[in-house]
Amino acid sequence: MTPTHSAAQTLSAHRALWLGIAFSVGFAALTAALDPLLPTIAFAPDTGASHYYWQLPDPTFWTRLLVWTCYAGHQLTIWGIVWYAIHRSGIDRRSSALHGFNIAALAANALFVLLHLAQTHITYDGLAQDVSIWSSQGSVVLLLVVVVLMENQRRGLVLGQRLSMLAASGQFFRRYHGYLFSWAVVYTFWYHPMVGTLGHVLGTAYTALIMLQGSLFLTRVHTNKWWTLALETLVVVHGTLVAVMQGNGLWPMFLFGFAAVFVLTQMHGLGLSRRTRWLFVIAYLAGVALVYTIVRPWTNVHEVLRIPLVDYALVFAVAGIVFVCSLLAKIAGRSTAAR
Repeated sequence: MTPTHSAAQTLSAHRALWLGIAFSVGFAALTAALDPLLPTIAFAPDTGASHYYWQLPDPTFWTRLLVWTCYAGHQLTIWGIVWYAIHRSGIDRRSSALHGFNIAALAANALFVLLHLAQTHITYDGLAQDVSIWSSQGSVVLLLVVVVLMENQRRGLVLGQRLSMLAASGQFFRRYHGYLFSWAVVYTFWYHPMVGTLGHVLGTAYTALIMLQGSLFLTRVHTNKWWTLALETLVVVHGTLVAVMQGNGLWPMFLFGFAAVFVLTQMHGLGLSRRTRWLFVIAYLAGVALVYTIVRPWTNVHEVLRIPLVDYALVFAVAGIVFVCSLLAKIAGRSTAAR
């Protein structure tokens, strides 16, 4: 049961946004503060990129059952709220006030993030014990790629140029992305235990902010271009800092790779002047030149292209999958109608 619309009117979506940001930052800080209370665990040796370090060396049926039950409860609750909202008629999609289902989503996400913190201190393990690290990272990448696809009609794919071939798939995700995005963020949130390393704390804050954005769907705030841009570009900070902490010297690839997507795509559609956009381009090129003169050899400068090339390739791949699926659905529908 969701709160009535009159109850929701007491809190504007804008105020809920700032309260949610404060909660996300505060929760991340609480996670770091409680880290010393976690049990000391003799983790298995790190075996490489496919290995996730922060997991129990001797998991049990009960440690697995608790985290999977909590994750399933979180996921199904949010999916249920999304389904309810999508199938309600007469919704003001540009409302400046919260709907009842927004309050329900905010409350559910807050409850489950606190539950995950408690579960970490009880049984420690996240979902990482049973699924690949690539599935967690891939879910977030997929979310960011679909955002680029959806925004093609507003800001274009590259340098403000819209591609009409992406319009149909973009429209599909505009209607149904709530299911995909809530899965991506809830899944990756429960993949990790709530521990106090800088990388985990930053990731916790980031996923909490994305859950906040998902909770404010069908309100004016949800489509605010500056807020959504902030969420997209936070990956620049998070990805770069995690790479720095790993100490493998690849942080420029993440910094300039994600920043390239900003320069090529994300800064367009903001109404920035041509002069401002050129200043961003010049600052980006100067940064690449400086870092690959002082920190990394020039022979490695090609690595800044890896992330944008993968991102744009995935945009077309995802759009292609949607096109093929819709084509098969039409063929199946015609076949059924002909019987």
